[in-house]
Amino acid sequence: MNVSLNDTFCSAVTERLSSPTTTALFEWEQKAMKNIIIALTASAAMMGPVMAEDLAVVGSWSSLSLHKDYEAPFWGETLPDASDGKLNTTVTTHNQMNLGVGEVFRLLGQGVFDVGMTVGDYAVADAPELEGLDVPLIAMTAEKAQAAVEAARPMVEDIFKARFNSQVLAVAPYPPQVVFCNKAVANLDDLKGLKIRASGRMTAKFLEALGAEGVNVSFSEVPGALQKGVVDCAVTGAGSGYSAGWWEVSTHLLTIPLGGWDPVVTAINLDKWNKLDADTQSLIKSQVAEKFEAPAWASAQGALVNDIGCLTGKGDCTSGDKRSMVLVEATNADIVKARGILETQVLPEWAERAGGDWAQRWNDSVGKVVGISIATK
Repeated sequence: MNVSLNDTFCSAVTERLSSPTTTALFEWEQKAMKNIIIALTASAAMMGPVMAEDLAVVGSWSSLSLHKDYEAPFWGETLPDASDGKLNTTVTTHNQMNLGVGEVFRLLGQGVFDVGMTVGDYAVADAPELEGLDVPLIAMTAEKAQAAVEAARPMVEDIFKARFNSQVLAVAPYPPQVVFCNKAVANLDDLKGLKIRASGRMTAKFLEALGAEGVNVSFSEVPGALQKGVVDCAVTGAGSGYSAGWWEVSTHLLTIPLGGWDPVVTAINLDKWNKLDADTQSLIKSQVAEKFEAPAWASAQGALVNDIGCLTGKGDCTSGDKRSMVLVEATNADIVKARGILETQVLPEWAERAGGDWAQRWNDSVGKVVGISIATK
């Protein structure tokens, strides 16, 4: 019952009660009308609270632990419960919707759904400056990777507002992207001349600078490509490779994070975000930071150790049976060589492609955390 209707109704009631009638009828009508007004007022009060907001959420790969252990529980249960019924969510993933990985943030910006998350590298065709979020080989531990991501956060937020009409809510890690090879390798130099499936654009550029050949092969096609010799090696997360059975078609595991940590960006459509009241925005931010982002980062290093143990048989494995890939760890010489390639070739090429002041912004943020600087003109 809205205010204008209440006013009209009450006016009619007043007019009726003031008309000449017998005393008994007048008293009966007055009592009846009073009861009706009380009932209508109570009904209006019950309708007063703001209706719940519905959020359509599209998560990252449904088969991987980031979605199963963190995304799905958080968006499906934790946040709605914390909102006391103010937020209702429906949760799916881009692969369950048969969306191309490069479409996720485009569709998010158009408002096709409200919240979307996927690997930042999947969106670099639309935003080359976003490549600066996940640079190969600059972070050897989850702690360092998180520090680099936090340093990049203001840049990422600006990119998503400008390119995808979206507000960044979180940046969470996949495990570092390591190298599965079906050839014997002992160090970074041994990758020269090999055909390697890269996990992102900057990784492909690094491989080219190293003297390897970057080959574009989808994740699902990698086992067949390794078996048939279409590629000699492939880059992905250790846990992803274990779950997908890459250990069946590869022999050596080079654990250097050649593909970076593949950060997954979670963002909300900016128009939807701006329609939410300040309290709801604050609730979402705090819950995402405390109940989703922080736990995902806290488990990242342990997940890597476990995944390597599962693939090589060297260490504990809680994910299933241990396998017997040959463990190849990065040497100091590998790190020095990688840094040199990044500073002299890969990062300057990215800075030119991204344009603007992105190189300087990267130097002032991520660069200071990892000790690398891009030469700027």
